[in-house]
Formats: sequence, C-alpha cells, structure tokens
Amino acid sequence: MRHVEPVVSLIAKPQIDWEAIDAYLDEVGGRSWSDRVQNAPSPDAEDLLEFSGRMCYRSWEPGLNPNVSRVRTDSAAYLGNVIGSQHGSVLEHANFTFILHNVSRVLTHELIRHRAGCAYSQESLRYVRLDEVPFWFPEWAREDEELMERSLKVLETLEEHQKWMAEHFKLDEEGTNFAHKKHMTSFMRRFAPEGLGTGIVYTANLRSLRHVVEMRTAPGAEEEIRLVFDKIGRIMQQEAPAIFADYTVEDGAWLPGTRKA
Repeated sequence: MRHVEPVVSLIAKPQIDWEAIDAYLDEVGGRSWSDRVQNAPSPDAEDLLEFSGRMCYRSWEPGLNPNVSRVRTDSAAYLGNVIGSQHGSVLEHANFTFILHNVSRVLTHELIRHRAGCAYSQESLRYVRLDEVPFWFPEWAREDEELMERSLKVLETLEEHQKWMAEHFKLDEEGTNFAHKKHMTSFMRRFAPEGLGTGIVYTANLRSLRHVVEMRTAPGAEEEIRLVFDKIGRIMQQEAPAIFADYTVEDGAWLPGTRKA
C-alpha cells in the first residue's frame, strides 16, 4: 500500500487563432476591438468569451449595430456584466482539461454525474492490472492510530491478493494472450477498494466549472472532492480571473457572487 495525495494538473486550455478573427472582423467591422484586446494581458479563454458575447449584439465597437450607441471597452467589466446578467451560454465556449491524479473511484463516481459540458476518460481497471493499492487518507484518519493500523492491514491483504491472482492466472508467463489477461484483470478489479487511487482526464467548459466548483466545495460535499475542486478553483482564478472574480471562499466553500445561469 502506498499513501498518495490527490493532484490536479491543467493540461489544455483555449488558444485563439487571431488571424481568423481579424479576417472576420475586417469583413464585418470591429477590428479595433481585436487590436485592443490582443495588446492586453487577458488570457485567450476570456478573449474568446468576450468575442462570443459581442457576437450576440455586434458590439465590438460603436456604430456596427444601430441599436448600440455605446460599448464597454474594459474587458474585465464586460465579462463581469456577462456573469452578473447570467448570460451563461457564453461561458460554454471555453474548455479546460485537467488530469486528476491519485483520486479515488469514490471521487470519480461522483464527478461523472456532472455530464453537461464535460468529458471524461478514466483509467480502466479492466485493462490496467494492479500491483499495488495507492490510497489517500484524510489528515483526521492519519491521526487515528488504531484506525490506520487496521486499515493498512486490510489494504496490504488486498494488495497481496492482487499479486497472488496475477501469479495464479499465469498472467506474466510467456505466451499468455491478451484476451486471457483482459478477462482475468477484469475479474481482479472486483477486489480493488473504491478508495483506490486512480486517474481521470476531465474536460469542462467555464459554465460547468463554475457550477461544479460551487457544488463540490460546499460544506456537505465529500471531503476528497472538496479538496480537489478547491485546487481546480484556484487554478481557474489564475487562468480566467475575470470569470472567477466574484467568488469568495469561506471555510473551503466557494461562494459565487452570482449563481450559475
């Protein structure tokens, strides 16, 4: 048994093709918006949201839409208004992809309930054979000596059983075909605890991320998922500060100034 800590890594985020946007704006008008935003320090994710929101009203600059005589030129203020007016569909254009490493299947079973605006690719224990049982214990559990002693014995027994089954089924003998390995590995996973550390690739758009950060850091949420989404929330404050500017954090709970649209 190996003690592990949940790790969150951001591995992909939006990148704008400014040449394509400029070509479009040269045709319909609004190139001044592009020139201004490209010279600003705002991340591409936020620029993409602003572009998409301005598409709705053709509000890249005054005069393009006769009904719009004045436009906001401060991008953070513009996006703050998008959040405040609950124009949530605009937030769906920007996707972020994370690796959640050393998280339990307790967490992933809860996480995949959030389907709208999300995509998942999880390590499959039908194919991935276990030779150890990585496991996360919360701090309060690590401080309980009797609990830890008993729990570690259980995990060591399960780990040893995985190794025994691999030998018993002759999985490493030369000539053993993959179909047999897959069949036996699928059976062996039934003896893996739900708290086993695993990995999942998680992609979500900003609308979904705001919702899940709020839901899964709430006081009643399971403690591991609270830990993970606190990490995600802190990453997103760096990656899309204008979109997460309305949050306050109280005792680990992320509270938005404006509820999800």
